[in-house]
Amino acid sequence: MANKRVVTQFGMGSSLRRRDYTEAAARAIRDALWHNSLSVAELFDFPKEAMIIDVDVGVQRPEEVDTQALLALFPYGQPSVSVVKGGLDVPKPGGDGLTVIANVALKVSFDMESTHG
Repeated sequence: MANKRVVTQFGMGSSLRRRDYTEAAARAIRDALWHNSLSVAELFDFPKEAMIIDVDVGVQRPEEVDTQALLALFPYGQPSVSVVKGGLDVPKPGGDGLTVIANVALKVSFDMESTHG
């Protein structure tokens, strides 16, 4: 059997004042999750725990993201988080701070056989 992707969802999150890369990433994940109401596990007659959830996070400072905190956002499934350089750091007027923007691609797959040869 092989992993077959059934959903790709995108999200964006920000930290307006605290330069918190983990919180910006968490908000991006919630954005991706909260903009859909998919019942793909039930559609394929799989338990929710069988969902393989791959999350790609883009922020300007990947080393400042707590991936364990992001994994805790998922109530079920088998999540994994990969953080890469991306997103945006937007300087505030006057040079006294940044707004951190994170981008997320969230992919849901199941381990299942292909229906085509």
